[in-house]
Amino acid sequence: MEMHERACKFLEDQLRRPEGAHARQYLSGRGLTDEAIRTFRIGYAPDSGFLLRDRLKGDFNDELMRKSGLFSWKEGAEANIYSRFRNRIMFPIANENGKIIAFTGRTLATDDKAGPKYMNSPETPIYSKGRVLYNLDRAKDAIRKYEYTIIVEGQMDCIAVYTAGFNNVVASSGTAFSETQVRLLARFSKEDKKQIVVNFDPDTAGAAATDRSLAMLVEEEFDVKILRLEAGFDPDLFIRRHGAEAYAKALKGAPRYFDYLVDRAIHMFPVKTPEGKKSAVNYLLPHIHRIPSRIVRDDLANNIAQKLGIDSAVLRQEFKAAAVNRASPGLRSRPDSDITPAERVLVRAASSTVSEEAGLRQIALQALLEERLHVGLSTASLLEAIAENALALERGEGVDDPMSLPLNDADRQKLARILMNEDDPLTPDLLQGTLQALRHHVQLSQREGEIKRGIVEAERQNDVAALLRLKQEKLELDRKMAGMQG
Repeated sequence: MEMHERACKFLEDQLRRPEGAHARQYLSGRGLTDEAIRTFRIGYAPDSGFLLRDRLKGDFNDELMRKSGLFSWKEGAEANIYSRFRNRIMFPIANENGKIIAFTGRTLATDDKAGPKYMNSPETPIYSKGRVLYNLDRAKDAIRKYEYTIIVEGQMDCIAVYTAGFNNVVASSGTAFSETQVRLLARFSKEDKKQIVVNFDPDTAGAAATDRSLAMLVEEEFDVKILRLEAGFDPDLFIRRHGAEAYAKALKGAPRYFDYLVDRAIHMFPVKTPEGKKSAVNYLLPHIHRIPSRIVRDDLANNIAQKLGIDSAVLRQEFKAAAVNRASPGLRSRPDSDITPAERVLVRAASSTVSEEAGLRQIALQALLEERLHVGLSTASLLEAIAENALALERGEGVDDPMSLPLNDADRQKLARILMNEDDPLTPDLLQGTLQALRHHVQLSQREGEIKRGIVEAERQNDVAALLRLKQEKLELDRKMAGMQG
């Protein structure tokens, strides 16, 4: 922590120096005042890989510097430790007590060597992305005072909302939430006033991650509202264009989460028909069954029944069944027993709208379009629709949100359950392992076909030895394929 505090002061100083002129120009262009820069301790990481190292090496040994996440290194090189962040605007990340524990760096370079637009500190002994909320150290008193929290996606949005006078704002790292972050928010909220306004759009990039985040807030008994700004506007741009009063008005008009969900269901399904009503209810049930309170569920039943034109007693019965399912860990962890873990990973990767997972999405789509790895799977029609939509998007058509795909009810419900019930991070290793398993499955399936044809031929020729050998091989093959289903 001491090293991070020293690094933060160094980066703040670098922003004020002549070498930081282009960084100051960028921040000014984004509407940040000197006061905001000082409040959030924004800095500049110089293009040199050694200035920060040289500043710190007299007080911290190489082992500690490597563990800090501030540096990279090359084994065996003479000058083997160098700054991880170079030529970047630096946003320090603090824990809830205000101690600097990590950084996010926004690149200023525009060439091919710029690297990712935003780079975060790696996991370290003092920093875990899923355990921290940006700006909570400054926002916690305002959260208690105003009895609600505003949550946005990134640092710039958070700073814009905060400096506009809404000090009860925090930011997640992208749209994904962890259970630890939800509990952290609950800790700083009044027990009977756990209210939150979520200001990232569930219908655009990161829709699946957003749905999982909102579900966790509901389970923690937060009163959730959805603030959706006009198309193309994030909070930062909205406030710069329309001002703080317009943002305050938008906050007051934010609908409750389940009002938003009902409107979404009405938009997605033809609720004037019995089948449409059934589809809308089935869409809502996975969200409803996460609500712990029966009183809240009953109140929702009246509201939803009125909007969908359904008898409230019938709807309550559906909710009661959903509540029973909610209490069943087996149903929750394995919502589709016929869908293998490999299929669930492939669906998640192919339908991902999170920018950090763009490379994984392309790999998954390639496996679908070129290798046809989904043929014969229980999710084949769903994955086919996702692959066709990817081709449509390349032509400037298609839809960004996978939940808006023209799917049949069964596939839509499969997609919703897969995306809402998978909390493990999607990583390159997980996807590569999945694709290898599916390729192996394809090979086994092809061999199974060959064996079946061989058995038919052996029976035709009355070749008893060949028939016994092929049936023995088929038994062994069946065991292997059954093992892959787990």
